[in-house]
Amino acid sequence: MERTLLSAPGKKKTRDINAISPLWNFIFNAGVCLFALSCIFPFIFIIIISFTDEKTLAINGFSILPEVLSLDAYRFLMRSGEQMVQSLGVTLTVTVIGTILTLYLVSTYAYAISRKNFDQRRFFSFLAFFTMLFSGGLVPGYIVVTQVLHLRDSIWALIFPSILNAFYIIVMRTFFTTTVPDAIIESAKIDGATEFGIYTRIVLPISLPGIATIGLFSTLGFWNDWFNALLYIDNPNLIPLQTLLIRIQNNMDFIVQNSSQVVSYDIAATLPTETVRMAMVVLATLPIALAYPFFQKYFIQGLTIGSVKE
Repeated sequence: MERTLLSAPGKKKTRDINAISPLWNFIFNAGVCLFALSCIFPFIFIIIISFTDEKTLAINGFSILPEVLSLDAYRFLMRSGEQMVQSLGVTLTVTVIGTILTLYLVSTYAYAISRKNFDQRRFFSFLAFFTMLFSGGLVPGYIVVTQVLHLRDSIWALIFPSILNAFYIIVMRTFFTTTVPDAIIESAKIDGATEFGIYTRIVLPISLPGIATIGLFSTLGFWNDWFNALLYIDNPNLIPLQTLLIRIQNNMDFIVQNSSQVVSYDIAATLPTETVRMAMVVLATLPIALAYPFFQKYFIQGLTIGSVKE
């Protein structure tokens, strides 16, 4: 809305009554900046601690500006250099393949149950929703993966248990229902397009925000997963990065707690325990954090789709 003001004879000046004053604009921007800083500062602080000397950390405590910088934590982790690189490769492979399969299965399942002309859509919608409330449990899942599918010590054991998520299906079904107009699909059918052609050429291109949102969630899930490897993987060549970091942490804690029995106290005291913990957080988080900006545009669109009705 605009309000007309008389500033001089014969001249009109308009002012938007919904405009924010410069003072409040500054206050809002400052508040947003402080909130963003409060979100990103903990991770920056973790990076600083990971580059701090362990002895300095023990004497002076945590500090934003450490007196002595050190790479001991990263050197300690890189002692298993070949294993670290191999585990990183396993994690990247699982993340890429798992995300692609998740997007394909979730999007096709969600598209099918979003179509009103699909006779069994209520049954399959209930089937997906039911698994959100009830699951078979850990033991039946372990039996299926190891004895029925025979995937133990296989990279597929890190992928198959997580590729079809019921929550993702419900989200994508709602996205297709609210975003893809029925008129577009009907016009494509009149032009002779097949159902799969409609899905690939029409539905997917206009559903990139939803696809990217589910892709981001799936990527985070596969990247941070360590529990499946704990259950199904004994082969050291198939250990993902997260599981390797957990084993390093457990071994280091064991050495420190049993220093008098396993190794000398002097050796245990030189282990960079605190800084290694922070370095592991950096190694586990930084790669996926760098990938987030590529999803941010579509992720924000996916959150706002359907929020405003005309």
